[in-house]
Amino acid sequence: MATLESLARWLESELGFVEIEMGPRLGGGNSNITQLVRHAKGRAILRRPPDDTISSTAGAGVLREYGMLKSLHGRVKVPRPLAYCADASIVGQPFSIIEYVDGVAITDSLPQAYTADAATISNLGIELVDELATLHTVDWRSLGMSSPKMPEDYVTKQIARLRKLRAEETGRPLPLIEDLAGWLMSNLPPPPPATVMHGDFHLDNTLFSRDAPKLNVIIDWELATIGNPYADLALMLAFWGPRSVNPPGFSFVQKVSRDLDAVIDRDALAERWSKRTGLDIEHFRVYRVFALWRLATIVEGAYLLFQTGRVDSDYARKLEYDVPALLEEAADIAASN
Repeated sequence: MATLESLARWLESELGFVEIEMGPRLGGGNSNITQLVRHAKGRAILRRPPDDTISSTAGAGVLREYGMLKSLHGRVKVPRPLAYCADASIVGQPFSIIEYVDGVAITDSLPQAYTADAATISNLGIELVDELATLHTVDWRSLGMSSPKMPEDYVTKQIARLRKLRAEETGRPLPLIEDLAGWLMSNLPPPPPATVMHGDFHLDNTLFSRDAPKLNVIIDWELATIGNPYADLALMLAFWGPRSVNPPGFSFVQKVSRDLDAVIDRDALAERWSKRTGLDIEHFRVYRVFALWRLATIVEGAYLLFQTGRVDSDYARKLEYDVPALLEEAADIAASN
């Protein structure tokens, strides 16, 4: 009750919201908490770090997301940011309040109002890559954004950072992590100009209209940065359509794209993105390997927390299979022509 009372006072002071009620948590996985907030004039969303977060800097992701939304709102389909609070005494952690946008997050089934055919599912993919191309063609320098040092080196810096973290961990043996890291460093092409990137872009991190396959908004921006646009495209398309491991790692992600034949394939979607951004896809295979390797290496850290008893969730428990499966899939792509 104390938390609700303090939040209600803060929301009234900062945004004029009154008659506050906390609604359900929305979504899942390992990202920031998304919780519905009802007030006298409507609804809003509260975003904060996960309950079982270990890192003392977890609030930085909430702040990064809030700043990115402020910069992109009106140019890309993102929810409007309303307020940010760094004072952890209000709800126990830093948090942000963002606009509520109605819609549905699609994972393993289509909304009832959709026609369950290949054309509908293909349109989901087209909507995704078209809006991703819009994001990747925003001139981030015109938005007053601060950029990390040498953002064009996003991929090589990610590989170096994750290799270092892996070397410091005492987890289960996964030799493919280092094998694939070496393969990537031997096969990476020169980087493209840096762009805004979402950092975790796929169908599950968007909301579509409940009535038709039309993208309403992209959500979950806590990993956003200035970096390599191919990494965004590669992650989304690595999860799109047929996959070489059965069941694949994170099998629920974009499962609808694997349910029917004749759905637009990943190569056609990559070509569509390429035409809209002016970036070629000659080395797209390398970036697909990177996207799966990076995800596997990051979430293996969450599995280590589970193994050592520091977190306990279905998400973390399932990483026992998901991580090796992602690495196996990445290795298959690396070995393909």
